[in-house]
Amino acid sequence: MPDLATLAPLVALLLGIGALAGLIAGMLGVGGGIVLVPAFFYTFSALGYGGPQLMQICLATSLSTIIVTSTRSVMSHNRKGAVDWPVLRAWAPGIVTGAVLGVVVASNLRSIVLQGIFGVLGVCIGLYLAFGKSSWKIADQMPGGPVRAVLSTMIGFLSVLMGIGGGSFAVPTMTLYGQPIHRAVATAAGFGVLIAVPSVLAFFFVQIPVGMRPPYTLGAVNLPAFLIVISMTLITAPIGARLAHAMDPKPLKRIFAGFIIVVALNMLRKVAGF
Repeated sequence: MPDLATLAPLVALLLGIGALAGLIAGMLGVGGGIVLVPAFFYTFSALGYGGPQLMQICLATSLSTIIVTSTRSVMSHNRKGAVDWPVLRAWAPGIVTGAVLGVVVASNLRSIVLQGIFGVLGVCIGLYLAFGKSSWKIADQMPGGPVRAVLSTMIGFLSVLMGIGGGSFAVPTMTLYGQPIHRAVATAAGFGVLIAVPSVLAFFFVQIPVGMRPPYTLGAVNLPAFLIVISMTLITAPIGARLAHAMDPKPLKRIFAGFIIVVALNMLRKVAGF
């Protein structure tokens, strides 16, 4: 076990990251996981844990926190009547299917491949947040039939490969199909629950060699990191949801987009070995 001098600053860092992740998840609907996955990766690496399955631990632990964060966030949004429950129910089968498929694929990929996937998709998400326009639209209503089946499955699948709650994909999808941004953010929080619950249950059965996992890791989920982070997200996710309805999130969204791009590029730098 690392000594206290090593653990204390890392615990403090995770508390701060957890607070930010909850705020971002509630306010922007992009999922706190996009902050948590790299934070877990660097924290576990600093503690001396690595190997080909490190990213699986980061993804699973991030998704475990999203169960709590997204549940609290969707409850806060629902009190304001912002959650589109018919859309949530209609898209649920595809999202759950995609999430389970995501675990199957992620459990068979090496950490470096998952790092590359996170980096590439992270850059794409950051660019959309920075330059995407609310005026962009494909249609005036959410799709059904085969289009809904494909899109919902892809949202669940890609979200698990990144360890995020789905908002980064669901919010742009819903706004492109004519949904108001506040309703999209609120409903995306519900997508997060649908993604995180089945994927975390599946990650409990992923076997990580004892020497390559941090202490108190069940399957691929690290319980101490989960508890540290949710102690803050439980507080800050409802605050973020209230702020989403009280202010224009555009300036913060662009700053956050820059942060995501830098983090994603740094992950790609590590993949390239620089």
